[in-house]
Amino acid sequence: MEPVIEEAGDITLRKVARWICSTVMVFGGVVPYIPQYREIYIKEDAEGFSMYVCLALLVANTLRILFWFGKRYELPLLLQSIVMNIMMLLMVHLCVRVRNKSHLLREPDRHFTDFDWHYFWQWTDFQSYIDFLIAMSICLSILTFIFLHNVIFIEVIGFLSLLTEAMLGVPQLVKNLKNRSTEGMSVTMVLLWTTGDAFKTCYFVSRKAPLQFWMCGTLQVLIDLTILGQVVWYRNEPSAIYRNPRLD
Repeated sequence: MEPVIEEAGDITLRKVARWICSTVMVFGGVVPYIPQYREIYIKEDAEGFSMYVCLALLVANTLRILFWFGKRYELPLLLQSIVMNIMMLLMVHLCVRVRNKSHLLREPDRHFTDFDWHYFWQWTDFQSYIDFLIAMSICLSILTFIFLHNVIFIEVIGFLSLLTEAMLGVPQLVKNLKNRSTEGMSVTMVLLWTTGDAFKTCYFVSRKAPLQFWMCGTLQVLIDLTILGQVVWYRNEPSAIYRNPRLD
């Protein structure tokens, strides 16, 4: 009788552990952006944060949602993409509001419907970012519907979604190189990126997720570590923003 009870207890513990891991996967991805959101909100300064991080994640998670319709991976990973898109829209909304407030007398209005690609992702109203996301989602959805049963197309979508997410730290890395500083970037955010991406990659491997997931997860961890290296490298250097106020 005791072995049966012990076995039932082990099954219950495994279920609880699996539920906890799934919950962390759904909501853990947005945690790194909370300190960055708070820092921008308090200081009312978004110059140290690259909004292209938001673009990368919006594209990546939209592609991943479409990938699910062609290849049904685990539901927590789908929910994670939906939650992450919501968080990125909140980040974009805050950055647009803060930048408009600081550039009120200097910046002309720029909108998505101007179709001026010199100012892509530098629009001055939040609605333009929504319009872009809707237009992109509609186009990608139509393509996915047409090629839903094409295995190669679905696998490519999955790979592109995860590769884009894996490269999300690159815009921040480039901005740090350009400014020769990590000032304005939340180091806590990058530390949480690294921790979360390492956990996520281990989760992908243990749950036997499609190959694209854990390969791109590994790349993501390497980029996170590079950005942390920048924090150490630039800690004693003056920011290029202060050396040259005209440098964006």
